[in-house]
Amino acid sequence: MEITDVKIRKIISDGRLRAVVSVTIDDMFAVHDIKVVQGDARLFVAMPSRKDENGVFRDIVHPISPSARKLFEENILEAYERQLAVIETEAENEAQNAGSDVEEVTL
Repeated sequence: MEITDVKIRKIISDGRLRAVVSVTIDDMFAVHDIKVVQGDARLFVAMPSRKDENGVFRDIVHPISPSARKLFEENILEAYERQLAVIETEAENEAQNAGSDVEEVTL
């Protein structure tokens, strides 16, 4: 199994939910609504789930083995960190450009 694409669909700054992600596997299978969540000690990945008739959330899809879970989590968190870096760089560039728009007048 190869994760061939990770798309960060939404970045969220409020609350514990940090991002909503889609993953493509082997250029053949997509999994949507994977969540990046801020836990007490670290970020973690939560698979898509729904509430059953007893009010318990159950994963719709999930990795079977620890190595598969690790593969998903590493790829997703790396893509999330890259996206945050891009956003930060864009914000810094905008701030620098806004400062350079001011003309100095010498009297």
